[in-house]
Amino acid sequence: MRTPLLLLSSAAAPLLLIGGWLLAESRQPPGFDPITDPVSALAATDAATPAIMTVGFAGAALAYLTTAAALTEAARPGRLLLGLGGMALLAVAAFPISGAGTPAGHSIAAVACFVALAAWPAFGPASAGALRPSAFGPGTAGALRRPTSAVAAVELFVLLAGMGVTALTGGPFGLAERIVIAAESLWPLVVVLSLRVRARPLGAERRPGPALGSRDGRPQH
Repeated sequence: MRTPLLLLSSAAAPLLLIGGWLLAESRQPPGFDPITDPVSALAATDAATPAIMTVGFAGAALAYLTTAAALTEAARPGRLLLGLGGMALLAVAAFPISGAGTPAGHSIAAVACFVALAAWPAFGPASAGALRPSAFGPGTAGALRRPTSAVAAVELFVLLAGMGVTALTGGPFGLAERIVIAAESLWPLVVVLSLRVRARPLGAERRPGPALGSRDGRPQH
């Protein structure tokens, strides 16, 4: 796919998620607390404006799926995990929580989404013999290098574990969840931007010019 579409889809996910919850939070009654309340509460059937966060979830899910399809520089297992995260996020939007409780489908989809989006960086780098033609030009690894991707995956899982601890101990779950969502949604954009920065435009190589005191590159006698 074309590079502009990849840039657009990778930027759309964090914009829709972070912008979505900030806009939805501004419409909630005074009792809502973003430090403790989960993001899914903004899309609950009894929320003040559930459509805002529902659209945010669904739009970000489609953005993940588009990025997974377009990011041919990444290995297939990583792209499949990124796409799985997008599909799970669609399920999160399809099974909202309500005053009666949290549907099992919502919980399963949320866990699958968090884990898949944290794991995909570890499976994203492609081996040297399996590199595919890149929209950014040859030899552009960027943040898809194995050491960088491994560090990213570890950091995302550490954040995810911290969110789990807050859920079990009654800590600031809403804050921890928002940090995880932001980090996971921003990593595909980091990867795409790193590939673009490292890419060398066609015709960028400079050819040596004619020597001083020469005409058309030929020495004068």
